[in-house]
Amino acid sequence: MSIARHALLVLASAALLLPAGTDAMSAPAARRGAPPAKREPARPAKPELPALASAKTALLPFDNSPFPYRGEVPEKNRPFLDVTKGERRGHASPRGGTYWEDETYSDRRVLLHLPRGFDPKKPALIVVFLHGNEARLMRDVRKRQQVPRQVAESGLNAVLVAPQFAVDALDSSAGRFWQPGAFAEFLREADEKLAELYGDERARGAFRAAPVVLAAYSGGYYPAAYILKSGRVEDRLRGVILLDALYSDLDKFSDWIVKRPPAFFVSAFGKSARDENTDLKGKLKERGVRFANALPGTLVHGSIAFINVKDEIKHDDFVTEAWVKDPLKVVLRRIPGFSRARKL
Repeated sequence: MSIARHALLVLASAALLLPAGTDAMSAPAARRGAPPAKREPARPAKPELPALASAKTALLPFDNSPFPYRGEVPEKNRPFLDVTKGERRGHASPRGGTYWEDETYSDRRVLLHLPRGFDPKKPALIVVFLHGNEARLMRDVRKRQQVPRQVAESGLNAVLVAPQFAVDALDSSAGRFWQPGAFAEFLREADEKLAELYGDERARGAFRAAPVVLAAYSGGYYPAAYILKSGRVEDRLRGVILLDALYSDLDKFSDWIVKRPPAFFVSAFGKSARDENTDLKGKLKERGVRFANALPGTLVHGSIAFINVKDEIKHDDFVTEAWVKDPLKVVLRRIPGFSRARKL
């Protein structure tokens, strides 16, 4: 064997004995005491999502809001905007006359409220409030009916989402919520906007996983009926609360209840909606569905309750004064599994 070939074999053997990942040519330098390669410092872990130290409220435009709407009125086969005057387009409401799109059906805003102490690490609930006729979000839903306060004082780890429908009008039209799947799109956008309002994109998952309770007052029953029929949110819907809010479309409500969804149903009513609630109870009896005539202590899956309120209770005050003060708060408190850590 030549001397050169013997030297090559020795070098190859030495390389095999080096630890994995070590460069054979760098070994002499390591022996000479060269400084080791610098390692990137570990990035500190982000702090966990905190409970809110103070409440957050916002009025934000949505792409998937109920209005504007230029489709058809379902089951009537006619366009929603069925009146024109020059370049203006409007809708002929059976009770309110003609309302114009630019004044009544163009508000994309949604009222969002996160109460103090809301904790995205805990099981959360989204309350979607569907207002009645002649309403504005700030004037009526927030100030007069005190819906954000009632949600906060329920003690639930719950947030509020309240879309604007027809602005200050005698009209219960559902707009885009008439369309199959439109409410599901609205909810997905609400999940994103709630995370933005909270202030940390990591909270998105908490809102996406949150079940939903529909709470409808007066004319809000009409959008609620179509949400139950074709909103495509069966996997998220935890319950329905009607506050003097049942005037037609009884079959949509009874069909949903008869399916036995994993949700509860509560309808409180005074004299203005008594006949319709009586008819709905009759439909349920005919189909073998049991229900209670009082609010149960706990609203579990499948709870069905009707609450008959005295005639002297005013319809206009029903969201704040019904069989009890703050009825929305009282009903929400009966929902188990969503307690908020911080007491108000």
